[in-house]
Amino acid sequence: MPQNDVVKRLMWMGFIAGIEALASIAAVRLAVLVWRRVYGEDPPGMDL
Repeated sequence: MPQNDVVKRLMWMGFIAGIEALASIAAVRLAVLVWRRVYGEDPPGMDL
């Protein structure tokens, strides 16, 4: 494993960014699922 503090910080920032991206994707999918169950249609702006 790298011992350089700069490399460790960059790796940590990349790790956090990846976790945030995954959490964001999961949150949007959950919101779409709830919206569809409540209203029976796609959310506004989800013209897929």
